[in-house]
Amino acid sequence: MKKYLITLIPVVLLGWQRGPVQERVGAMAPAAASMDEDIKPIPAQYKAEELTTRILSSYHYRKTKLNDSLSVAMFDKYLDAIDHGKLYYLATDIAEFEQYKNSFDDYLQKRELDVPFQIYNVFRKRYKERSEYIQTLLKDPKPFDFTQDESMNTDRDKAAWAKNTDELNDTWRKYLKSEALDLKLSGKADTAVVSTLRDRYKTRDRALGRIRTEQVFQMFMNAYAESLDPHTSYMAPTSADRFKQEMSQSLEGIGALLREEDNYIKIVEVIPGGPAFKGKQLKKEDKIVAVAQGDEGKFVDIVGWFVDDAVKLIKGPKSTVVRLQVISADALPGTPPKEYRLVREKIKLEEQRAKSEIVSINNGNKDFKIGVIDIPLFYRDFEGAQHREKEFSSTTRDVQKLITDLQASNVDGIVIDLRNNGGGSLTEAVSLTGLFINRGPVVQVKESQGEIEVQSDNDPSIAYDGPLAVMVNRFSASASEIFAAAIQDYKRGLIVGEQTYGKGTVQTLIDLNQWVPKEQDQLGQVKLTVAKFYRINGSSTQLKGVTPDLELPTAFKVNEYGEGSQPSALPWDQIASSRYEVTSNINPKIVEQLRDKYKHRLKSDEELKTLVKTLEDFKQARENKIVSLQESKRKAERDEAEKKRAAMKQLGEDNVDGDEEEETDTKTAEAPKDVKKKKDIYLTETGRMLADLIVISKEPSLAGAKKKQ
Repeated sequence: MKKYLITLIPVVLLGWQRGPVQERVGAMAPAAASMDEDIKPIPAQYKAEELTTRILSSYHYRKTKLNDSLSVAMFDKYLDAIDHGKLYYLATDIAEFEQYKNSFDDYLQKRELDVPFQIYNVFRKRYKERSEYIQTLLKDPKPFDFTQDESMNTDRDKAAWAKNTDELNDTWRKYLKSEALDLKLSGKADTAVVSTLRDRYKTRDRALGRIRTEQVFQMFMNAYAESLDPHTSYMAPTSADRFKQEMSQSLEGIGALLREEDNYIKIVEVIPGGPAFKGKQLKKEDKIVAVAQGDEGKFVDIVGWFVDDAVKLIKGPKSTVVRLQVISADALPGTPPKEYRLVREKIKLEEQRAKSEIVSINNGNKDFKIGVIDIPLFYRDFEGAQHREKEFSSTTRDVQKLITDLQASNVDGIVIDLRNNGGGSLTEAVSLTGLFINRGPVVQVKESQGEIEVQSDNDPSIAYDGPLAVMVNRFSASASEIFAAAIQDYKRGLIVGEQTYGKGTVQTLIDLNQWVPKEQDQLGQVKLTVAKFYRINGSSTQLKGVTPDLELPTAFKVNEYGEGSQPSALPWDQIASSRYEVTSNINPKIVEQLRDKYKHRLKSDEELKTLVKTLEDFKQARENKIVSLQESKRKAERDEAEKKRAAMKQLGEDNVDGDEEEETDTKTAEAPKDVKKKKDIYLTETGRMLADLIVISKEPSLAGAKKKQ
């Protein structure tokens, strides 16, 4: 079986507001330029440009030609990478750059880098002007009047480039005033507010001064790579080294992978088994704004920091305390940061492994015992498997043991919980599916040349043939989608939750120096999309993901946070269906009856009614990007946002536990233990659906006959 890189692996872009910078000695990392000096390309980058262009144009799945259309996309992405918020360049600068809009493809073909570096150097000039204005404004001990009734639009995506310096000054004055008001409302004195802002922007100045030729080159090459698809990227030598380190070091500390974006340190992934994961406090896309050591340490503002510097504060010795101030990913404009306390630890593999619990579901005046197996990721010890170790770590092996334990407890049905499972081993996705089906195809993989490989479960044994439901949400991706899609296509179980992420592409890592073994300079790496996944019915999991049979209420819009939110995402398509034998467990008539019962509960169950209304209110509130810069109004906005957030927490939405507790018996694959688990309204409703399925399936008239497709 071929090895595929299918997990949602975060690749950090290096560049202002986009990625980390790390000290490095070597040909591709000369000393940082001062703010008065232009940054220039170096010889090794011309070699890397030529080789990367050849690989991407020849081997990427999309086979996109270098032409003016691609050039325009590259031009826009490059400017966005440099000045994402349109807070530095002037409209006159953009008008001057327009002459190069159709030439970026030519630069790649002709090994030219002067213009991309020229565009970046204009940014450095504009940044210096902004810095001087900011420090001048902050010389006044009370630079802002918080009684004045004015507001600011926090959404810069649709903003126009400033026509002149005065217009840009006013935009920045409002941004600084908004930041100052946040600090003031958090309890800081006026003098401390101004002092914090001065330090914050001096830190940004130092950060920009550390930008090197390597980061500028990487931004330019990624303008090309990411125009092909969002999972293809170029990593310069420093970034490639850091990527390798992060993949091994990320399992220490709080258990979160971080990146820079829009001056904030954002969470890319929460590592299963770590403090952040177990506490269910932090989640993907949250922004960390300050860090404090221990229970008494002073908070250090990290807005505008490079991720490497932030990581040094966040990581630390095992068993020590770190406190974070965090702005939630779905926070309403003006919402204050929340403080979280985490105890650092080294993450053990056991903490990432599948766990089970038994929950009691009362439905129709009858109690049902539902077994729940939570799978945080599809893990597999490939080295242990290769050496044929008897107990090597395997998702399938662990789940099989948990199923045996649950059956011994006489559960009425089983729920597989794949919420927030970002993927992992394709081998495990295939073999796990095999626990629930007789034998047959699980997933199809189509390579860029058109070759299709069908990966199948060839084991006729079935570990569990009883009532089954699979829970998914927007952050269930890759291997999770393969498993859920197969269960749905075989009509083996009920898929419940949200439309999944929609990452149906396969990546591979290429070390450029392996293509030119005699090259002395380090040239970096390319992460390249080379194939797509397809369901056994022929439909791609790309873009559309897996649509549940029964959809639960969601806080997200259709294309929010998923693959559909990426402009360059590969399209959905389909190929020929495989031949597979459908079970009689699920059919359209059964699903329709389940949906009717669910709709009835949506109208009659007070918890569900409150959940739907709260989520709708929350989604509408998030559409409003205007925040007041008047203290009294801003405080009222924050109070209202806090009420909405509290309502979300109480309902268990957003991975935040609710207040109501229930006794459950929780087991890992290694050892059982009794724990208290707070109520999960989504799991409860899924349990009700499964209980309905158990009752309905006993009606002979609804059992569909087996058929071949």
